[in-house]
Amino acid sequence: MSAFLADLAPYSWWIAGLVLLVLEIVLPGVYLLFPGLAALIVGTNVLILGDSLGWQQQVVAFVILSIVAVLIGRRWYGAKTASSAPLASSSRADRLVGKTATLSDAIVGNRGKVAVDDSWWIVEGPDLPRHARVRIVAANGAILTVEPAEPAGTHQG
Repeated sequence: MSAFLADLAPYSWWIAGLVLLVLEIVLPGVYLLFPGLAALIVGTNVLILGDSLGWQQQVVAFVILSIVAVLIGRRWYGAKTASSAPLASSSRADRLVGKTATLSDAIVGNRGKVAVDDSWWIVEGPDLPRHARVRIVAANGAILTVEPAEPAGTHQG
């Protein structure tokens, strides 16, 4: 087995890396990208260094490079998703437009609070008492604009 691995050394790492990268495209998530890149790097090093690396050292290098690539990737992707967080809350707020809810804090001085699904939202609108039903008519960032909901039975249709 070790003779077989030694014969294919650089090419087997490149083939494995390319297979992992293709699988990354086909499968959801970002799980195979970093081991795929590590395999390509190990294959390049084996080609450059020749027979000085045994297959055991190649496997150790692959494992270490995979771990380092995952850590770097996690930090890089984490920074990207953290910078897009305000966008995500804005689009979530936009999806609430048209829903009705009950005020959890009265609207006083045009500001109050409402609980929708699993989140608390600041609302702006006319002064209304706590537990009043409101309809969300607009979203501006994380602040929702509301108006009194029609009382049951007065719906014109």
